[in-house]
Amino acid sequence: MKQSLRGLLAAALMAFLVAGCAMQSPSVVDRVPDEDPGQLLSQAEQQAPEQAARTRLEAANILARQGQRDNAFDTASGIDESLLSEPDRVRWALLFSELARALDEPRAVLRATQVLDDELPMQANQQERLAERQRWARDALDQPSAVSIALPELEGQDIRRIVVALPESGPLSSVANTIATAMRQHHEVTGDNVELSFLDASRYSTDELYDRAQQMNAQLIIGPLAKDQVTQLEQRASVPLPTLALNYGSGDSNQAQRLFQYGLSAEDEARQAAQRAWQDGQRQMSVMVPDNDWGRRVGEAFWNEWQRQGGEITNAVRYNPESSVANAVQTALNVSGDRARLGNIDALFLLALPEYARQVPPTMDYYYAPDLPIYATSHLHEGRLQTRLDQDLNDVMFMDIPWQIPDAAVGGEEALPFAATYQRLRDESDASMFRLMAMGVDAYELAIRLSNLDELNGLNGSTGTLSLNGDGRIYRELPWAKFQNGVPAPILIPLPADTAQESSDE
Repeated sequence: MKQSLRGLLAAALMAFLVAGCAMQSPSVVDRVPDEDPGQLLSQAEQQAPEQAARTRLEAANILARQGQRDNAFDTASGIDESLLSEPDRVRWALLFSELARALDEPRAVLRATQVLDDELPMQANQQERLAERQRWARDALDQPSAVSIALPELEGQDIRRIVVALPESGPLSSVANTIATAMRQHHEVTGDNVELSFLDASRYSTDELYDRAQQMNAQLIIGPLAKDQVTQLEQRASVPLPTLALNYGSGDSNQAQRLFQYGLSAEDEARQAAQRAWQDGQRQMSVMVPDNDWGRRVGEAFWNEWQRQGGEITNAVRYNPESSVANAVQTALNVSGDRARLGNIDALFLLALPEYARQVPPTMDYYYAPDLPIYATSHLHEGRLQTRLDQDLNDVMFMDIPWQIPDAAVGGEEALPFAATYQRLRDESDASMFRLMAMGVDAYELAIRLSNLDELNGLNGSTGTLSLNGDGRIYRELPWAKFQNGVPAPILIPLPADTAQESSDE
């Protein structure tokens, strides 16, 4: 039910368009305190086999929600699914196949999706998800990787000499300085026995930077930062030194041996928003993105992922961030007269900065669309407590890096990855640059693990759960939150409808 404050503010919306918010999706449930997965696993050791299997499934679900993907995968893998009830077997298959795909384990995906052959009762969207994952696994086992990501020259070594090549002048110098500062601070906090050297990338060509890094006896290089430079590198057959680029190239895939790519990709966030909306049962989406190159790229990423899953885009609006929010919302929601027409719209995907985003839910309230779920990227969240302003975003679902939403992501600051560095940087840094600080920390942590690539899969980083793709690109999986009383709060993944009904009958 709406808060009483919303009712008062909505009455003034025609003049001000500054109050109210959208209600949460019916498929999102309020957070309840998690049981301790370790305690559940201990209990399972004392239980009968059937009950133990169900208890382990609950522990795996909790571990997955907490971002402990490797532990969740191991727990789910150890379950004898034949001991589970039919609804629980479906739950297990959905969870295990999702974890296995994220960890690039196609054989485990095939094991999970064997439930499709048993004709278990399940919802159509659950069957579609499992069938799609099964196709992915079969394709993955049939096709070799486009590029070998092995680094034999680093295997078995400790990474001790790293050169960071970032520009100290030019349009990216501010971003580069923020990332470099975070690396230095994290290096100091961890006390690692690593020699961290810096080169001004704005003074040298790419080949000159590699020459200098080799003269300095570097084991690897972090950089470049500019997208066009990464694009040039990924088109080579190989690069002279193992390289962790801090951006993604424009190609469909990376072709260069020894080149790894990592960054804060808005396109990745859009694809995850599409996956989340589909998982929540949405099938017809409206889209609002800014009318600029950024909006075009991110909007296309969402559109392509949504259609890949089988969804339909019924409305798409490219809005002018300087123009009236009401005009964009009217188009996005098929407003006729003073009322939205939502017959072919299940939810809205919103790409917007905070000032614009805060006006969207109140405008939707005014046009009688308060219950329409909104899925958004991290860009609407300033990353600092703005309780009064962010009341207007209540119930909007969005993703962000763990360091920006510690309570929603991991249950508090003390549980964050690299918490000591977080405390230092949070106290010292500008909130608007904090995501870049987190990126610098994760870049450092990725670099020191390049001698053992297995450690890059499922790494719990400050910018998300990091995984290495077969072409050397590193992807982030972000935790989800929704605003409640102007504060980011956790979202739990809902149980399938049949399981939820079973629980309610007990």
